[in-house]
Amino acid sequence: MGKKPLLFNRIAAVYGLFFYWQVRNYRNILNNIKGELDFSIHQNVIDIGCGTGALCKVLQEYGPEVTGLDPAEAMLAIARKKIWKTVQKEPCIRFICGNVLNGLPYPAKSFDLAITSYVAHGFTPKERLSLYSEMKRVTRQTVVLLDYNEQRSLITDIAEWLEGGDYFSFIGSIRDELEQQFGNLKVINTGKHSAMYVCKIE
Repeated sequence: MGKKPLLFNRIAAVYGLFFYWQVRNYRNILNNIKGELDFSIHQNVIDIGCGTGALCKVLQEYGPEVTGLDPAEAMLAIARKKIWKTVQKEPCIRFICGNVLNGLPYPAKSFDLAITSYVAHGFTPKERLSLYSEMKRVTRQTVVLLDYNEQRSLITDIAEWLEGGDYFSFIGSIRDELEQQFGNLKVINTGKHSAMYVCKIE
């Protein structure tokens, strides 16, 4: 991820301001698609690139043990603080500092489900293959990517161009990449410009 962890350590406080908005947004997304993807059937999940932990918070509401992994320690510090304030007890969420591109610190088939949210589009094609490979390795049942779909917006185009990720290539190749990697892909639109890419482990 190059300099990305340093960048996200610097801007973690800004992300923290949007924690409760993100929780509401993730809660709405997961609730709206529960007929197509039921998160309550999983006993343990890992959120890769969890940031300040908003998605982890919502996933935990469905009952599983949740592990959140992120390379930016400042993000994780906010995650621990926010989760403690919202739950008021020790939640079933573990936050681990780590970089998926260096390999996940878990044995094969450690989780029922692996999910990542708005991470893949910032990776190069080679990095995305590493991401998919690690998610597939540690997962028994389902791999999920929540990210952009093909419906571009000018604001997103500008923001992603400034960030310097691989967004423009990503939105044109994500379906083919996942089909080649998993061979079992379902795409669920979650908004005008977003989708959940669901891959079943065969």
